Amino acid sequence: MLFLLFQIGHDRYALDARHAVEVIPFLALKKIPQAPRGVAGLFNYRGRPIPAVDLCELALERPARELLSTRIIVVHFTDDAGSAQWLGLIAERATGTLRRDEKEFVEPGVKVGGAPYLGPVVMDAQGVIQLLHVQHLLAHNLRELLLAETRVLTHEAD
Repeated sequence: MLFLLFQIGHDRYALDARHAVEVIPFLALKKIPQAPRGVAGLFNYRGRPIPAVDLCELALERPARELLSTRIIVVHFTDDAGSAQWLGLIAERATGTLRRDEKEFVEPGVKVGGAPYLGPVVMDAQGVIQLLHVQHLLAHNLRELLLAETRVLTHEAD
């Protein structure tokens, strides 16, 4: 199985590549006034407004650094109604991939209630890599806010 690798701070994470639509360069975002922590703004993707979530802001309470390797990972995200949406994930050092069998990932032995998106881990020569579950990334209220905002903007563009 193929995984996309990236960092949140100094720690490495993986994302199942089947969820990814495209990895694009970091670009300017339209800020959303009074947006919740982690919501970086909106960007134009193939003519549609897509919300962007800053993984560093969400996990570390600081924005992602604007490095040459900082990217937006456009992922498929299913809303509560079962509709497929696109979501942008801002991640640092998002330039690598990893091929591993999903069974090689093991539970880390620590569950963080406030971070249900953190999954099992795998080890390599550089240390630990933790799997990030896209579908559990957004809390229910944040998911509804972001996806409702995107639906409104998409209908206004029609």
